[in-house]
Amino acid sequence: MMVKRRKICVVTGTRAEYGLLYWLMKEIEDDPELELQLIVTGMHLSPEFGLTYKEIEKDGFVINEKVEMLLSSDTPVGVAKSIGLGTIGMADTLNRLNPDILVLLGDRYEILAAAQAAMVLSIHIAHIHGGEVTHGAYDDSIRHAITKMSSFHFVTTNHHRERVIRLGEHYSRVHNVGALGVETIKKMKFYELQVIEQKVGISCAGPLFLITQHPTTLANDPIEGTKELLKVLEHFNDTALIFTKANADNEGRRINKLIQEFVESNPQNSRLFDSLGQQLYLSVLKRADVVIGNSSSGLLEAAYVNTPTVNIGDRQKGRARPKSVINCIAEEEEIYKAIQKALRFKFEKNINYRIFGEGNTASKIKHILKKSNIDSTIKAFYDGEII
Repeated sequence: MMVKRRKICVVTGTRAEYGLLYWLMKEIEDDPELELQLIVTGMHLSPEFGLTYKEIEKDGFVINEKVEMLLSSDTPVGVAKSIGLGTIGMADTLNRLNPDILVLLGDRYEILAAAQAAMVLSIHIAHIHGGEVTHGAYDDSIRHAITKMSSFHFVTTNHHRERVIRLGEHYSRVHNVGALGVETIKKMKFYELQVIEQKVGISCAGPLFLITQHPTTLANDPIEGTKELLKVLEHFNDTALIFTKANADNEGRRINKLIQEFVESNPQNSRLFDSLGQQLYLSVLKRADVVIGNSSSGLLEAAYVNTPTVNIGDRQKGRARPKSVINCIAEEEEIYKAIQKALRFKFEKNINYRIFGEGNTASKIKHILKKSNIDSTIKAFYDGEII
């Protein structure tokens, strides 16, 4: 008698999120008792952001459904409408695929659209990276909202686990498994310098900065930090400057336009990429003298390849970070001082910079998804002790 395989559906909307989910998807795909379903949406389907769904297909994954939701607008109204389109598309898609569990990572609005549809369709949601805090972006509210819609929670630290339980989630369903990004780094085959230079098109033999600057969506001026950063980078003519594009959040296109103009004015040492892809991005991250901007990658993965981070502004305010992260306000002089401090930074042997676990995260998550009871999506608000 053939045993019915449990259907685990993964949603991805961005290049960075897919990089984190890669090994979990492999774990699910390789398990004979599980069936991997894959929904691709958001920036993956946009020519403006590099049509990165092609990288997913190149990696050998079968995309079950593509859900278009990204409007050519990054205004608050445009983003709100994108969420609406995404929810409609996800409702039809999830109804067709009928998964047992939907796996969602993080806090972006594409993921909120999927969560809303799954909740109403009574599909179990497994949420990764809950319990974290980012005061400078509306992602913070999205993350906690998804937590309340989810049945299973996979967090990166004990502190994050406690937060999720305080939100009323039962302790038995909140699992500290560490960060998926750590496992990706441990399994990565990094490019040599010569290959990096061929792929990015500039010399990286000297100083190298990796820069990702997203909008601070709750700030009065979401792109002010970018303007101040670009003023600073004018002083680093002998440094290779590798930029990756901002997300499709409020004012993200304005940030990308400013960076593109900077790169066109400094073609000898700077490049802007829609997406570097997982292997090249992490190889550049490892090679870089400093990672600069306000991406979560600078707080999470950078320390695992011994690269210090300059974290600009409030976008990541409240998020756990190792001591290799140097915070500064979004002003030219302060950013310059922070970069100089980062260039002098030394990783010390007696300090633990690796605060998000030591890997094997994908296997831990897969095992829990495989064995958990999914008879009912009904859950009570938990008011008890944190255990």
